[in-house]
Amino acid sequence: MSGLLIDTHIVLWLRRSPQTLAQAERNALDSATTVFLSAVSLWEIAIMLGNRRLPGGNAQLLNVPSGLKWLPLTQDHCRALVALPRYHRDPFDRMLVAQAHSENLPLLTRDRAMQAYRQHATILP
Repeated sequence: MSGLLIDTHIVLWLRRSPQTLAQAERNALDSATTVFLSAVSLWEIAIMLGNRRLPGGNAQLLNVPSGLKWLPLTQDHCRALVALPRYHRDPFDRMLVAQAHSENLPLLTRDRAMQAYRQHATILP
């Protein structure tokens, strides 16, 4: 596997509780030559921190962990979002699917609701 985009909960688990990752998730991360962290995920984490939804969380969670490559939000991603059906209510998750589709990257997530987007992007595991 060449590149891989990770969902917000995956980056939080990598940072705070890596033992939470399933073996299939670890395998996907280990086999990817590049693991991408979306600007969308950091935005979501910032909102969670501001709402105090991350116990013990601090601004350090807004740093891009070493080994991950930054994926900014682009106009193409926004265009892809407009074309997506609204299977999922979470705007952050829909944008991650749009980014995965636009960049031709598999998206690693444990969110079952994201499986509805399999015809638009590769959703792992």
